[in-house]
Amino acid sequence: MQYKDYYAVLGVARDASKDDIQKAYRKLARKYHPDVNKEEGAEGKFKEIAEAYEVLKDPEKRSKYDHYGAAWKAAQQRPGASGPPPGFEEFRFDFGGPGGFSGFDAGSGEGFSSFFEMLFGRGAGGARWRPGQRAQAWSGAEPWSAAPADHEAHLPLTLEEAARGGSREITLAEPQSGKTRTFRVKIPRGVRSGQRIRLSGQGARGDGKRGDLYLLVDLQPHPRFHLEGQDLHTTLEISPWQAALGGQAELPTLEETLTVKVPPGSSSGRRIRLRGKGFPGANGERGDLYAELRIVVPESLSERERRLYQELSEVSPSPPRRAP
Repeated sequence: MQYKDYYAVLGVARDASKDDIQKAYRKLARKYHPDVNKEEGAEGKFKEIAEAYEVLKDPEKRSKYDHYGAAWKAAQQRPGASGPPPGFEEFRFDFGGPGGFSGFDAGSGEGFSSFFEMLFGRGAGGARWRPGQRAQAWSGAEPWSAAPADHEAHLPLTLEEAARGGSREITLAEPQSGKTRTFRVKIPRGVRSGQRIRLSGQGARGDGKRGDLYLLVDLQPHPRFHLEGQDLHTTLEISPWQAALGGQAELPTLEETLTVKVPPGSSSGRRIRLRGKGFPGANGERGDLYAELRIVVPESLSERERRLYQELSEVSPSPPRRAP
């Protein structure tokens, strides 16, 4: 089994705090996100970064990774529990009946990432999973129960997917037979981490009946936005002259890119508020989007720029005077 140094992938020390790990992930995810970085190998690097963060952000997984190294996943098996058949090492089962959204429709439709792909990396027909997505399949205890049982699986979603909601086609592979079944799942608009989407009658078969399957929603960290309640927070980089003179700047939201007004005399840390451009709630109302201004100074200057900055330094006080 090949060992991956997740700490090296994120560029953090082995005793790094949870905040340090999150900061490192956001910085690297922003750099290598496929929507931003089109260089060859960027997508693979982004997936590797997401994999490392998925393990190190979770105290239990991180502890097992630190102790067992490459064999940490195998160490998740409960002592004394009978193991799954080859090829299903990450499947674990659970009895129980959590509540949640009722989200199952039979049917088929246009292409979405399949549930089977999310669990195993590749699905039927050789289709590949979405970059950065990761799922821990089937959490719980005793496998292969003869009685019908409820199962649970993690469903990772981006902020964009959760905010948009809608239908997703999934293909589920039965652990016992390997046969696949296709369903359409309704993802509620504005769904949050920890909420469950219930697929009635799609759990373990036993005694001629089936339990339910619960998809546990896991919102993935976003390289650009931070969610607090229903409000989204982001950073808007502006130039020194935009800060001094004011002007317009392009600000991405979850759905579109907007042109916003930068007030004259803005300093780093000033916030611009866009009402109703945040994350949707269960009642349909949206939170707000807050963009914190960050003044970015050019790393290199042309001769003319240098002269102009020199002239400015001679006529302007340092630091600049602020209005009383």
